[in-house]
Amino acid sequence: MKKSRAGRSHKQARVDLEEIWPSERDFMERPARIKYVRKLIKPKGCVFCEVEKKRPSKSSLLLYKNEISMVVLNKYPYNNGHLLVLPRAHIASLLDLEAAAYTNLSEVLKASLAIVQDAYGFKGCNIGLNQGATAGAGIPDHLHWHIIPRWLGDTNFFPLIAETKVIAEGLDQTYERLRPYFKKIKV
Repeated sequence: MKKSRAGRSHKQARVDLEEIWPSERDFMERPARIKYVRKLIKPKGCVFCEVEKKRPSKSSLLLYKNEISMVVLNKYPYNNGHLLVLPRAHIASLLDLEAAAYTNLSEVLKASLAIVQDAYGFKGCNIGLNQGATAGAGIPDHLHWHIIPRWLGDTNFFPLIAETKVIAEGLDQTYERLRPYFKKIKV
């Protein structure tokens, strides 16, 4: 019988493999997301303007709002704690923000970053604004900044190959974790 480099026969190696394969794995199902990703769902109006009319709640994903700004959880997060900071007004361009609104949004962005960093203890993050569809904005007519917590090794081949990102925490859990912090901020 032919031996492998490890000194075991191919037959023995196959038996070993059969004992562990297929291994049991956790998996995540989000079938509703495919319609969003493939742009099959075309919302009527602006989803952010609809949220703006609501009170903070798990169902609205709204964590905080003041006269000018609001903070919502990203419905389809890239990582745990993924937040969106945006003006309450339906504005598509940073150039259209008045100075006071820009200042308020900057303060809310900074306070939100401090909150999510305290709640999650990450060492790095991505903060970004994609202005316009050409730049990659999923909702191009309403400005919104992303705060995406990052951890060393938080990405691997899976998002590239399977077009799926595993998020260990559900939106309800994220909301419960962050809402007490946002009840305390005053911007």
